[in-house]
Amino acid sequence: MAWFSRWGWERPARRRAAAAGALGLAGILLLGFGPSASAQQQQQSRPRQAPAQAESNAEAAASKMEQARLDDTDTLLALTSEGAVLYGQDAVKLSGYQYCSQAVALAEAGEFRQSVRAASKALHLANATNDPNLMAMANRDLAIVYSYSGQLEKAEEFAREALRHQARDPKLVVGPVQKVIGDVRTRRGDFAGAVLSYDEALANSSPRYSPLVQASLVNALIESGNPVRAREVLGTMAPPKDAPLTAQLDRTRARLLLAENKPGEARDMYRALTARQVGADTEYYRLWAWDGVARSELALGQKQAAAEAVGRALGDVDKVRAKFRSEEFKMGLFSDLQTVFERGVAIYSDAGDARQAFEVSEHSRSRALLDAVRGRAKINDQAANTVDLATLQRTLAADERVVQFHSLPDRLVVWVVGPDNISEKTVAVKRDELNELVETFRNSIVRGRRTAITNADKLGAALLGPLGLAPGQRLVIVPHGPLHYLPFQALRLDGRYVIETHPVAVAPSISIAVQLAQRTPRVNASLVAFGNPRIEDKYDLPGAETEVKQLAQLFPRSTLYMGAAATKTQFREVAARSPLMHVAAHAEADAVDPLYSRILLANEGGKQNFLEAHEILGLPMDGTALVTLSACESGLGRIAQGDEVLGFTRSFLSAGSSSLIASLWPVSDDATAVLMGTLYGELAKGRDIQKAMQAGQLAVLKDPKMSHPFFWAPFNLIGNWRLTVGG
Repeated sequence: MAWFSRWGWERPARRRAAAAGALGLAGILLLGFGPSASAQQQQQSRPRQAPAQAESNAEAAASKMEQARLDDTDTLLALTSEGAVLYGQDAVKLSGYQYCSQAVALAEAGEFRQSVRAASKALHLANATNDPNLMAMANRDLAIVYSYSGQLEKAEEFAREALRHQARDPKLVVGPVQKVIGDVRTRRGDFAGAVLSYDEALANSSPRYSPLVQASLVNALIESGNPVRAREVLGTMAPPKDAPLTAQLDRTRARLLLAENKPGEARDMYRALTARQVGADTEYYRLWAWDGVARSELALGQKQAAAEAVGRALGDVDKVRAKFRSEEFKMGLFSDLQTVFERGVAIYSDAGDARQAFEVSEHSRSRALLDAVRGRAKINDQAANTVDLATLQRTLAADERVVQFHSLPDRLVVWVVGPDNISEKTVAVKRDELNELVETFRNSIVRGRRTAITNADKLGAALLGPLGLAPGQRLVIVPHGPLHYLPFQALRLDGRYVIETHPVAVAPSISIAVQLAQRTPRVNASLVAFGNPRIEDKYDLPGAETEVKQLAQLFPRSTLYMGAAATKTQFREVAARSPLMHVAAHAEADAVDPLYSRILLANEGGKQNFLEAHEILGLPMDGTALVTLSACESGLGRIAQGDEVLGFTRSFLSAGSSSLIASLWPVSDDATAVLMGTLYGELAKGRDIQKAMQAGQLAVLKDPKMSHPFFWAPFNLIGNWRLTVGG
């Protein structure tokens, strides 16, 4: 049996294990997950157990793929090697210290991947010249940019690496590096550990840098439950000269009042801040001030006043410029506009206003896209628009249901929307616990474990069981947070996989899905396919070449670009006039900067010329109804807090493509051939894409050798679920 891995080298960081004593829904589920459940328990919970041969095949295939994965690219050795290549390509070569300055400037502008590349050149020069000071500073800058981008494990790794090298002026390295470690601990919720790191940073910082460390220390002390010392440290700080830093510090003062159980005084201070002028960013600070008013009113027990305040905050959110704000990270605040949306969802949900809570949830998704792109690439106006609930309901057919999730820190909210009703349910699972549940389930599938079926029963009962979904209803799932990594089709209800009773599609935003469904209901049967792009031997995908040739036979008009012809230049040329586009190639999801996720297309002019997500955003793809990324983990990317996977999914849909098919884990040649052949065959017969996808997955599932979800469940249909092909 032939296997191949079209993997993404940037795997999501492995999350820490759940606490052994976790209680509630997540704790109950976790107790039955993984190898800890006895064989007898597994047998009792699986009325339709997958054949042992399928489980054995899945585990063997998964094991082989796991061994075949490349090492993570963002390691010290890999970055040093990449830096050597990048340095050699620079027409104007800078000194190592100039590259360090460049890395810091790029990080503060939110250009994280470019910052990493600049720092990697400094690493190369430090290694080539055996300069320990430059090595310390380059690692310091890598620690900073990985911290800014939310890659906490790597931030800490490079911070500790920086401390291993002797710096000429330790205060230029030790203080900033210890602050990064404190920031990492703060974002992990280890506030006591963060205080220790900030104290160490303060003892090793220059007078110029100390105020930033002090501000971070105050915030950590507030969170750690030590408002007395927080007040003491705050009293020693001189007023900042910079207006944004002053505004940030005043927000901290108001937060401290809340921590001191003085919500009335906090509310008054936040209200005063709503009138503060802070130059071009006044609307941004006003939004946070209104959010503070809402938190203060909640502390006072004034729920209606809190709802009004959060409404004021969200009412101004579209006026706020989307940009990366390094001053917040410098002061240990780590603000994210999604937390304001979360507060809105929670407040309206608690008030029993399902309609308003749903619309706030939907609005949060378009805002997250703008924040992710931050003006660095062109965004289709349609991609940032939202559809209100009434408009959505008018577009739904009688058998269609939207199932939309919103993961809050303390619970999961889910809405089911039909043509004439909306219902809301709450699942008592914290976000951290949900992360663990999803990862445990995915791991049991990807590793081909027998427990995947048991896990599917438990998770299906928890997430979908309470929703009252009728068999046969078409489901459009709008995931949130970690649920973007969850194959909903592989969950089980009443002893059957969801895909057996429901056609399933996924959407990053129901607004964009509805708009896409209305725009391209039917397209011509014309296929353009890229297969096995020629890069070098280790990237060869013979199975992909066979796949593309077989699919081409299903359509009256098809154009194939194989091997050396499967280039980015060719892709860009045909993107605007290809109703159906199939890409069988390697893909990389960039966890540091999703706009640099890329599809590995063929070399041009003897050099690599890969297609990056920010380039996809700029392509005119309104005429492309379907893009299929027949590549491993092409649907993965970084999850923005409170929103969605950012990478290929939003890039293609925002560029105008109506539907996308992408994968969640490594796929096998044999299963992919059956799934894609069935799917495209059904499309060619005029069946809609949601039913065609269901048929493709069921065709694999019905094969006893491939009945494990590892084989049939990796691909998601994303976007327009109504698309048909003909003519």
